[in-house]
Amino acid sequence: MSYHSIQEILQNCKDKSLLFWETILEDDINSRNISRESSMNKMQSLWDAMLLAGSTYDKKAHSASGLVGGDGGLMEEYYMTNDSLCGDFISKAIAQALQMGESNACMKRIVAAPTAGACGVLPAVLLPLFREKGILSSKIIEALYVAAGIGQIIAQRAYIAGALGGCQAEIGSASAMAAGALVHIKGGDSDQIANSVAMALKNLLGLVCDPVAGLVEVPCVKRNVIGAVNALAAADMALAGIRSKIPADQVIDAMKEVGDSMDASLRETGKGGVAGTPKAQEIVSKLLNKSDH
Repeated sequence: MSYHSIQEILQNCKDKSLLFWETILEDDINSRNISRESSMNKMQSLWDAMLLAGSTYDKKAHSASGLVGGDGGLMEEYYMTNDSLCGDFISKAIAQALQMGESNACMKRIVAAPTAGACGVLPAVLLPLFREKGILSSKIIEALYVAAGIGQIIAQRAYIAGALGGCQAEIGSASAMAAGALVHIKGGDSDQIANSVAMALKNLLGLVCDPVAGLVEVPCVKRNVIGAVNALAAADMALAGIRSKIPADQVIDAMKEVGDSMDASLRETGKGGVAGTPKAQEIVSKLLNKSDH
């Protein structure tokens, strides 16, 4: 990617009178020396994979460890039979985030966006919009370019891996990508996209990566939920005209600084945070005994 900052993307949008997604599409065509059709076909294939993953969730499936499985089904049953506190749409997003994260833990095919551990965030907000709100696939494809551009800038300036920057780099990045995608879908401009990115990242700044037993299951799957809900909130704030006092690029840089400051125990080693609790250690002991037999 030729861009190294959100600001550069915004400037190109202004100079060429392009939308955010068009700037990313243009860059993909030029940097990979491919046709517009080839680029868009690839993005379509990713959306098709998300749709397939969303439609093939099995609530009876559990991960090999037994730590993950079924919660997405429980959430779906809950919102279908109860007056949920979060309302219909957000409840569906919660269920979808759980389902996608569980599918990943159960070794199903998912789309890493930007990582497998954060694979539930984007689909959690995009699939309900597509299914329930009648958003066209073509608009979703545009939104995926927005998300891709945001993710690439974060990867260049900071991290998208929990092992390097904590879960803020995974769920945080996915949430920022989803927020920007949502703003585009709802007709927001490039500046509003940037503001949603900044707010989404700020809200999850400092989030540690502490997987129990080193598995991308607990608390990872449920963190996809907070990433999705955070994206919805950040997008709505940006669309309302609320601006981040700190520019998106500076927030990304701050995320890197925070990640660099994190103790190694809080960066996917399975040693600190909830991974270090007595219950987590009990789980580890049981899994080790199980593997010995």
